[in-house]
Amino acid sequence: MASIFSKIVAGEIPSYKVAEDENYYAFLDIAPMAKGHTLVIPKHEVDYMMDLTEDEYQGLWAFARRVALAIKPALHCKRVGIAVLGMEVPHCHIHLVPLNRESDMDFRKEKLSLSADEMKAVAESIAANFK
Repeated sequence: MASIFSKIVAGEIPSYKVAEDENYYAFLDIAPMAKGHTLVIPKHEVDYMMDLTEDEYQGLWAFARRVALAIKPALHCKRVGIAVLGMEVPHCHIHLVPLNRESDMDFRKEKLSLSADEMKAVAESIAANFK
């Protein structure tokens, strides 16, 4: 059975896409810790990041770097935090979280609830900065 992320890549579930190429996909987390919290995934489903091939692994991180560089000016944050947990969805992914203070990246805190219009505007702003 395909993961929720594979269904997003296939277009079966809508997402707020911020960047995409032939191998990787980045979209806003629907339960963000901070406005602009983005998930970066390989398009093909691999549960554990260390099971990616060397080229896939390097490519994922290079793509995530480009997304992080687009997030920073779009959200006017001091830094973009990076986390790899991999326990909640069986499809490896990188969390990119805009940070102005360390507490912005606390997975235990209550998640934000943003309107569809806010999510769309944030996704478009990040996408506009993606190179």
